Amino acid sequence: MSTGANHFELVVIGSGPAGQKGAIAAAKLGRRVAIVDRRERLGGMALHIGTIPSKTLREAVLYLTGYRQRAFYGRDYKLKEEISSADLMERVSTVVNREAAVIREQLKRNGVRMLDGTARFTSPHTLEVEGRHETQTVEADHVLIASGSRAARPSVIPFGEWVIDADQIGQGGDIPRDLIVVGAGVIGLEYASMAAALGVKVTIIDQRPALLDFVDHEIVEALSYHMRRQEAVFRLGEKVTEVRVGERGQVQVGLESGKRLHAEGLLYAAGRRANTDMLNLSAAGLAADARGRMEVNEHYQSAVEHIYAAGDCIGFPSLAATSMEQGRLAAHHMFGRPAAVRPSLFPYGIYTIPEISMVGRTEQELTRDGTPYEAGVARYEEIAKGQIVGDETGMLKILFHPDTLKVLGVHAIGENATEIIHIGQTLLALGGTVEFFRDSVFNYPTFAEAYKVAALNGLNKLREGFI
Repeated sequence: MSTGANHFELVVIGSGPAGQKGAIAAAKLGRRVAIVDRRERLGGMALHIGTIPSKTLREAVLYLTGYRQRAFYGRDYKLKEEISSADLMERVSTVVNREAAVIREQLKRNGVRMLDGTARFTSPHTLEVEGRHETQTVEADHVLIASGSRAARPSVIPFGEWVIDADQIGQGGDIPRDLIVVGAGVIGLEYASMAAALGVKVTIIDQRPALLDFVDHEIVEALSYHMRRQEAVFRLGEKVTEVRVGERGQVQVGLESGKRLHAEGLLYAAGRRANTDMLNLSAAGLAADARGRMEVNEHYQSAVEHIYAAGDCIGFPSLAATSMEQGRLAAHHMFGRPAAVRPSLFPYGIYTIPEISMVGRTEQELTRDGTPYEAGVARYEEIAKGQIVGDETGMLKILFHPDTLKVLGVHAIGENATEIIHIGQTLLALGGTVEFFRDSVFNYPTFAEAYKVAALNGLNKLREGFI
């Protein structure tokens, strides 16, 4: 293989979370690295369409609706009476522009060469990069595929002004008075809960009988309760058979059960497709499944030894935080610096309203595997911080072994759930026991104090002598 200007020890396809962290990790190991993406899409879907815009949009919704203050000033309290799409998106554009500058500077500072264009394989070690003005060929000792995903768009769904997918949110249009959301996965529930907080009457449809089956059932039940209090309606175990748009834009949805639903708009959020179909994988000796997902081993290595993949293109959990770590771990493995791979300790954060987060094992997993456990629970109504911020319905739950007291899982719902989960993550990584939380002093008043309250609650359920 040549050693010219277009030869790199690693070429990364895609500049989203997995691509960024993989490229920077390899550069810090002293490798010559290039990252390929379109200039206007630096930062990937996570920056421009998914993670950052949706979480910023969530904060705008919470602020403008006065949602966090309603415990004090009543359910009808609003910071702004009439909220438009422009109001919500103004905050999003500011954050995206700033974050894009940060990402560009990080890559530049680490010596990662940025190639503007779209990549496709021409051989296992050669890529063609088609830019706006020229097409160039690059050679790579290693390749990291981190090309992200896009919303699934079945041909039977009449996408248009009134029927959109999750990638089209924020492209303008009025906020509808009522909305049908097809798909009760992470993305569907996040946007459905935001719409409900805005006062939109939301109906969520999913053919699965339960929500988020990988999340602790008690946490999911609490989320369902909160959303129903916002007048959201769930139609689970229902399959959409027809979507029609009337002359005046009214959307009509037919279900297999015979039900017919009507709304001013429809959000289709039932699945995503990896962007690997654009890469000419066959030229590299690779293939993907029907949804574009690639199969990798525990080191994120594909069937072709020097080609790795991370992020959305390998499937679940497809979260920005986990994708970042996958990219970093892949880069370390390909250059002989393997790091500990512990996906069981990856935390999950789901930014519904209220947000939920988890790390470790769930009650249903422990029951399935015949592992004994006890649960300690702290409710935000018991925590001074919960009273201060007006969240009296949040909850933190610690699962631990009743004999060894070893912590097995931590689950949270409510304000700052995605922040405080990292305390539990740390103890899980160290193999600690619930006694650590009992014996620790947490700043007061904080949500972190819930760990001590939950630990005492759980230990109180056991025989005397632990308290």
